[in-house]
This record gives sequence, structure tokens and C-alpha cells, in this order.
Amino acid sequence: MRFAAALVLLLAPGIVAPAGAAAQAGSKPPRGLATEALSGESVALLPLTLVVVDPALRGDSAVAVLGARQRLLLWADSVVGDAFQGRAPEVNWVLPPRLRQMARRNPGMVPDPDQMGQAILRAPKLTRIPDPLRGSLRELSAIAGGRFAMAPAALGFSRDSAGGFRADLALALADTRRGVVVWRSATFGSGAAPGDALAAAVAAVLPAPGP
Repeated sequence: MRFAAALVLLLAPGIVAPAGAAAQAGSKPPRGLATEALSGESVALLPLTLVVVDPALRGDSAVAVLGARQRLLLWADSVVGDAFQGRAPEVNWVLPPRLRQMARRNPGMVPDPDQMGQAILRAPKLTRIPDPLRGSLRELSAIAGGRFAMAPAALGFSRDSAGGFRADLALALADTRRGVVVWRSATFGSGAAPGDALAAAVAAVLPAPGP
């Protein structure tokens, strides 16, 4: 309980906009994540289930090569997972492929991580997680070996002001035992390719890795 109380103080809830809204609101710096509060913890990094691409990018070859929705989601999971592991190695991130494997090995006990409805966590004012998502997160985190789950709740791609790619990412960290969101951020990044922009969006909320 002392650890949970300290984490809530370090990661007090902020305000997050849906993916893409940051581009309309300007470039307000995103809220960073105090990863030292999670050091040594196992944290489930949930798969993305909501991605939106600006219609102006639909014909861009750099986006088209990523494929249809399901392939795009899997690609984004990989980029986000690599960024979290690379920028915050002190946390034991349990990535989407591992979560899916746990669900397949424990049918009926562990929910499908792609079908839990975690995109609802993008809502700016949502602090208490509703059921059935709350129960699903608790069950999944128990099998993953921790109490917290990080949800990349929504992702949007658009053009930035320089003509490159911009990724807007809504992130929410859930305390699955208490059923509350303890941190959230609307982060964004730009790059010459979609992957660069997405990696930059994650890097904007995580501390730079040490030497």
C-alpha cells in the first residue's frame, strides 16, 4: 500500500486528449512518466486497438506499406514496445506478444488482450476504470506478475508543419488492483517516417537512457 500511495503521488492523473487532438491544440509538452516509481516492477504493455490515419496520408507509400488495420496495429505495438524497453529498461515491460501467449495458454482465465476495450482509457476525464475492463486488466496483470498496466489507448498519424509525419499517442497507466488511472499523457512526435514519429512520441514521455 505504501508503494501504491507513493506511485499515485509521483504519477498523479493529468489530462490527455484523444489521438490527433494535440495537433489542433498546439505543441504543449506532454507529461512525462516517472519510471523510477516502477523500477523492478512487471508492467503489462497492452496492445493498441485504435489507430486513425489522416485521409491525406492514405495514398502515401510510407503509410500504405504498413498494410491494413490489423497489420498496422501489430507494427505499432512493435515500435511502442521497442521504445519503452529501450528508454525505460529498469521496468519489466510485458509486451503484447507475451500477453497474447499468456491468454492462449490460459483460455477462460486470461482475457484476450486485443479484445478488452482498453481504447476507452483515451477519455480525458476517465479516472475510475469501468467493468468489464477493470476485471480484465486485473486478471491479465495477475498472470503477468504485476499490478500495473500501460495502455497505448489511441494513435493518430498526420502531417506535421514541416511536411513530415506526426504521431499523436494517448497513454494511460492503470493500477489494476484499485481500478484507477494513475497517470496519463497526450504525447506526440515528428519524423521522416511513421515509425520515427511514433518512437519520438514515446521518447517524449520517458527519461533519456543513461550512459
